[in-house]
Amino acid sequence: MNSPPLNKNNYAFIDSQNLNLAIRDQGWALDYGRFRQYLKDKYKVAKAFLFIGFIPQNQALYTSLQKAGYILVFKPTLSLPDGKVKGNVDAELVLHAMIEYPNYDQALIVTGDGDFYCLVDYLLKNKKLLKLMIPNRKSYSSLFRKLMTDIVFMNELKEKLEHKKG
Repeated sequence: MNSPPLNKNNYAFIDSQNLNLAIRDQGWALDYGRFRQYLKDKYKVAKAFLFIGFIPQNQALYTSLQKAGYILVFKPTLSLPDGKVKGNVDAELVLHAMIEYPNYDQALIVTGDGDFYCLVDYLLKNKKLLKLMIPNRKSYSSLFRKLMTDIVFMNELKEKLEHKKG
């Protein structure tokens, strides 16, 4: 695995729904504060953008994420007839990665969703992809398989990043 460059101006773009569901499917909860610190220490991530659907009742969560050092980018949510809430952040993440493009040395993308393949591929071709961090090795888009040298799987990070109760 390549060592991250010494650039100190790397940005992370995080698909929060994919991250949260993929980690939960593995039976553990992510400590977002520890994750932010890990991104800073290991990958020199100066700014971490977390893309998330906005639900007014979750204000305490949003405040804690901001205190942990994330820049939150909200997507309005829709309540579906079956009671589920939908707040797909794909377009926002891609747009912000491109708006910020001249401002970062390299980008770390956190998702396993193949909808982001075009962004990841573009960043890779332009030497702006630091890493693709996939939350679950057992469940991610096959489109990313050819990028194996640029992928980090979060399964191996459970010990470092798991939220400890108590």
